[in-house]
Amino acid sequence: MSRRRRRRRKRRNPAGRLIALVLTLVVAGGAAAGGIWYYAEHSGNPLTEYADEKYNADLYRAEPFSETLCVSAENVALDGFTDEPSLHAAGLFNLNERSVEYGYRLYDKLYPASTTKLMTAYLALKYGKLEDMVTVTDSVTGFAIDEVVCGLYPGGQVKLYDLLCGLLLKSGNDCGVAIAEYISGSVEAFAELMNEEAKELGATGTHFVNPHGLHEDDHYTTAYDLYLIFNACIQNDTFKEIISMSSYTMSIGDAAGNTHSLEVLPTNYYSLGKTEAPEGIKVFGGKTGTTDQAGCCVILYSEDMEAHPYISVIMGAEDKAFLYQEMNRLLEAEKALSE
Repeated sequence: MSRRRRRRRKRRNPAGRLIALVLTLVVAGGAAAGGIWYYAEHSGNPLTEYADEKYNADLYRAEPFSETLCVSAENVALDGFTDEPSLHAAGLFNLNERSVEYGYRLYDKLYPASTTKLMTAYLALKYGKLEDMVTVTDSVTGFAIDEVVCGLYPGGQVKLYDLLCGLLLKSGNDCGVAIAEYISGSVEAFAELMNEEAKELGATGTHFVNPHGLHEDDHYTTAYDLYLIFNACIQNDTFKEIISMSSYTMSIGDAAGNTHSLEVLPTNYYSLGKTEAPEGIKVFGGKTGTTDQAGCCVILYSEDMEAHPYISVIMGAEDKAFLYQEMNRLLEAEKALSE
């Protein structure tokens, strides 16, 4: 038995007992129902194109879904690592070992804030074309002054790739709306698609009502579901490229045909250089999220000194300083597992 496995101790969590079974069963049924829904509801948009090209036996592949994932029906304690009870949830996932090295309140339903945008990016990459020029509507306006936007112009056009950079780096809420309307025609239809696709990924404790994560009472996920969604995202090279950027210059078109440049920076402190990861740990990037209800959240993709990949997540820290203090504790635990 490996040393990594000896370090972990399971804790009972009735809410998570059926997770492995659900993960194995949900894909086959979800893919079949989802495919019918795509054809019935989404003719004339990128979903139909995707269905024409890819709706085939691959969607029904029955290889055991949970075999490629880190699965635990319980929370997991890591020897030498103490829980921080003020957090909403935390987790450390070893992608090579396909194991949950640490899990705290993994299955509690929580507000995700802007980590929601991971699902929006996943769908944009799955159904969209990066070179497409997306026409922006009036729906991108009306955000509050403290709600992050990239300043898109109604009537203007922006390349989908640039919208993804604005979404994942600056966390632009207007980029989320533009992507939602491009993929599904409306925010409401896109939210339905988000929920269908979340179920296909095994994220059964999740319900989305918007593409950006601004607070709504019926908009929630779990730390484990967030891992599932992020893990699906990092299978895409374009996603990994974007979250690894230290900056990007967007080209934003207005209704008159003029082009405006906007430099967008990542929001996580490791990529910004505001926080250093423990020696030997390389943080590639991730996604942050903050609202009053969600607290401060971050999910990261990183590698230890032997280039073993991990996903780590913290949800519900009281402020940014405490968020990165706790994340560094998780990254230190990641480092210790490789020693």
